[in-house]
Amino acid sequence: MASWEETDSPHFAARHDEADIDDVVSVLELLEGARQRLERQFPSVPGVVSVVLHGSRAQLYAAHPELALVVRLTAPATRRYIIGWPTSDGMHMLAPRHMEARASNVPGSRELALLAPAALYAQLVVGHNNPQLPPPFRPGSMRQMLRWSWLWAGTGQYFGGQTVHARPAIARRLREGSEPSFPPSTRDALLLGGSVLDLLAQERGEEAVVALACKLPDGKPERALERAFGRSLVHAGGTWRGHLAKIAGQQ
Repeated sequence: MASWEETDSPHFAARHDEADIDDVVSVLELLEGARQRLERQFPSVPGVVSVVLHGSRAQLYAAHPELALVVRLTAPATRRYIIGWPTSDGMHMLAPRHMEARASNVPGSRELALLAPAALYAQLVVGHNNPQLPPPFRPGSMRQMLRWSWLWAGTGQYFGGQTVHARPAIARRLREGSEPSFPPSTRDALLLGGSVLDLLAQERGEEAVVALACKLPDGKPERALERAFGRSLVHAGGTWRGHLAKIAGQQ
């Protein structure tokens, strides 16, 4: 960065390029709103969180090389929405001008991109409440993240307010790809994970989503879904695919 500026809000402390001084205020307002919602839903949220806004993807990758692995494991069409990385007490992300530039012309894409900081914060809150999931990122927690990628990514999408804006992207995924697995694979986690939690919230209430996010059940993710939905994986998966079709406007 050419020069660092610092901008604070009650619960976030941002460092950014001087070119982003106007945009950073909107990011902090978004994060404060997300914090206000999540502190009512989760047992606890972090204290003051540091936010570093990077002026390029190269700078972001230099700060967090592990992000490149996550990008490679994600479907190409969804990679544009990977804009940052949470730590135990902070977040590194692209500056807003770069987030918006990565959006496509598809309806909802701009909203998905601009809500990405809230999704990132939701992932930080999940890690704060669940020591089995990152952050912080350790070899064990990274393995858990990949195993439970649909849950970790899905909590970000769901609690970050992105799920409703994913409709066009989900519709395209259903038209152009093979039938998605249940639970969604790591490749589909960022796009489809939120829809699993959206369905669970509709059926069992949002407290069921929070409970699942805060403590991973013993056993395989498939078994956890059976317990969460109260029925077999085949039955729950069929209901979820119908839910996806409704989100995509195909029913």
